[in-house]
Amino acid sequence: MILAINGDVAYITCMAVNPETTVRKLVSLPKPLAAAILDFRFEQRIGTESEAIRRLIELGLEAAKQQPEKTG
Repeated sequence: MILAINGDVAYITCMAVNPETTVRKLVSLPKPLAAAILDFRFEQRIGTESEAIRRLIELGLEAAKQQPEKTG
């Protein structure tokens, strides 16, 4: 069971996480970036904020692969 605090709201969530395949990361975000993530989540109809963040990271990593390599 996890106590999660989202802004001024605290809630308890139970989540099955396989510790052999999952790594948890705690990051701090500027408020405008956090708001942009929530906007993306709702525009894409993504169920959780965590899933929205995972998808954005995957999109960003894929886009970075498309960039020319930096030399020097």
